[in-house]
Amino acid sequence: MSHPLLTAPIGPALLRLAGPTTGVMVLQMLVAVADIYFVGRLGTDALAGMALVFPFMALMVNNANGGIGGGVAAALARALGAGRHDDANALVFHALILGAAFGLGFTILAWAAAPAFYRLLGGSGPALTQALAFSDVWYCGAIAVWLAAFIAALLRGSGNAAASARITVIASLVYVPLAGALTLGTGDWPGWGMVGLAIASIATSIAAALLLAQAVWRGGLGFMPTLRGVRLQRRLFADILHVGIISVLGTLIASVAAMVMTGLVGQFGATALAGYGVGVRLEFMLAPLAFGIGTGLTTLVGVAAGADDWKRAMRATWIGGLVAFGFIGAIGWTVALLPETWSRLFTSDPPVIATSVSYITHVAPFFCLFGLGLTLHFASQGAGRMVVPFLASVARLVVATVGGWLAIVWGMEIAGVFVAIAIGIIVYGVLIAGTLLLSPWRSTVPPERSSP
Repeated sequence: MSHPLLTAPIGPALLRLAGPTTGVMVLQMLVAVADIYFVGRLGTDALAGMALVFPFMALMVNNANGGIGGGVAAALARALGAGRHDDANALVFHALILGAAFGLGFTILAWAAAPAFYRLLGGSGPALTQALAFSDVWYCGAIAVWLAAFIAALLRGSGNAAASARITVIASLVYVPLAGALTLGTGDWPGWGMVGLAIASIATSIAAALLLAQAVWRGGLGFMPTLRGVRLQRRLFADILHVGIISVLGTLIASVAAMVMTGLVGQFGATALAGYGVGVRLEFMLAPLAFGIGTGLTTLVGVAAGADDWKRAMRATWIGGLVAFGFIGAIGWTVALLPETWSRLFTSDPPVIATSVSYITHVAPFFCLFGLGLTLHFASQGAGRMVVPFLASVARLVVATVGGWLAIVWGMEIAGVFVAIAIGIIVYGVLIAGTLLLSPWRSTVPPERSSP
């Protein structure tokens, strides 16, 4: 019996898959605004400290959700599309093992290497102290973040995006007031500052992981997972990791680019760093929207790829990509027209506002291409074709880094660095979309020859 997603109309199917996750991502944007608001109330040093932490933090979260997590969703979708139900059952346990391993690895890495990274990015004095206060605590909960991300990916890969969305909404609604109370305090209690923000995040991640696991074991995947007869197989780990690792490399490159650009901006001082942190947060807030649409494509394309229906996979990919281009572009263009209004949501310091406005006016108009490229990246996960998205990420890093460095060497203002960032985004989106347009995905299964 074929999977229902192989015959459902693409538009409604994509809406059903991407709608809940995209809605959650919109809510996460509001959560991100709340985070910046809480941190902004702590002062410029806290804003600068969060700007130091954010690239390294985004590296882990993006790898858990869109990197290896995308590999988890794609592997399950392809197994279900091909009718390999034993593999689908076994993939649940392979994913949980990988989630725990990656979470522990990131905890150790952060404790050992994060302080050196923050210093390389220009962190020092009170800004570095604020960064470490948050980071040292937040990474204690890395395993919970990874497990929650992988279990949610399993639900999305099965086509049940609504279940993971409901639980994430509940966690987000609990997180905001909890984070506000623990960060800024209540009544006469002053709160714990950056440490309180980290504790709130850890607590809600643990609760979300438990609720997601309960949904899976109550049949949320369309079947009841069982350990009976399951053996750890290199083949199934590879099914997740052959997509996931390349996605991780792409995500790593994007995070390295963010770290490098933070370091370049840091050359202009702590005030510039704080303003850049306010401005760049818009990009990180829009990325979840592409994630919401893209994860729907991961499932839809993955099921079609598992059934070797590449025509359907391509149609779904372009429908989703163009939706992301228009939706994310509209937000970027709107904020680009009102940059000071956006910046004043988070700070009243004129120099910080000036830097934020400069970043937004130079970069935000091209977020449409960022959204298109990132959405096609997720579709490529479902197809198991990750080389082009990886190369596009490399190109973006090279263009933005070299351009930003030249801007500093040539004595340009900080706007020169922001122009380099914008050109990198343009290269990223055009390379992924252009390559797919010129060379669509095709089946790698040799056609059967009729007998003479």
